Order: sequence, then structure tokens, then C-alpha cells
Amino acid sequence: MPDAAYRPPYVPADILTPDRDITHAHFRPGDQVVIIKGVAGRDLWGDAMSVVTPSWHTPTDEDGWRLRNPSGGDRTYLTAHPRYLVHLSRHCPDCLIHLRALEDYLLPKLSPTTTPADCGWYTLTALNQLVHITDQGRR
Repeated sequence: MPDAAYRPPYVPADILTPDRDITHAHFRPGDQVVIIKGVAGRDLWGDAMSVVTPSWHTPTDEDGWRLRNPSGGDRTYLTAHPRYLVHLSRHCPDCLIHLRALEDYLLPKLSPTTTPADCGWYTLTALNQLVHITDQGRR
């Protein structure tokens, strides 16, 4: 995964992830997942992480997952809502359908880049809770 990303001049809204219907039980400890953050070249890219343990996702007031970033750094661990996650470690039809829908919707709207483009769909709270911009204030 690339280290640096820039913000593209036009950022389409990620309208698919906020309405994704995926349960907490869909994931389990040890799963390898990705959180799609933008585009690199003609592909979507994001942060690859490992699912560690259940954790309350405060921004949405729902069950979430504690994740571990293998790159470490200031944000080695964070909590995310299941709808933000896409399986990497196993062939998962639900995650593949979501990923394909994101590709079909977002890639035509984003110009291919040589530098990874972070579309800014996510922020982190002071408690290391990852929150999609549409989930801010949803409680």
C-alpha cells in the first residue's frame, strides 16, 4: 500500500458504503480486511488491516470491530463499523459485490492517478474510532 496520498480536485461522494447492509457477525477475529479510501491508477485502494476483537463503535452507537494496522505508527489500533470493511483474506461474495459496486460507481468519476488519491471519506475521532463522513452525527 502506498505511504502518501493526495486529495483529488473532485471527490465523488461514497454513497454506497453508508447504506451497506452487513452484520457484525459477517467478520471475525483474524480476518484480513481493507477500508477503501480512494483510487490509485485505475483501482480502488485503502488501508489493509486485521480484525482483532469486537469493540463498540461510538460514532454510530453500534457493534464495531477493533482493527490492527500492520504498519503500526500512531494509529496501530482503531475501531471501525462493519460496513466500512471488505474482506481480503477470503473469497466473500458479499464483499466482492460491494467492492464491484464501488468500482463501477466511483472509478468512472475519478481520474486515474499515479499517486494514490485519498478521497477523504473517513476521519478518526480522538478515541481512534474510524468514522465515515456520512456517519458523523448520525447517532
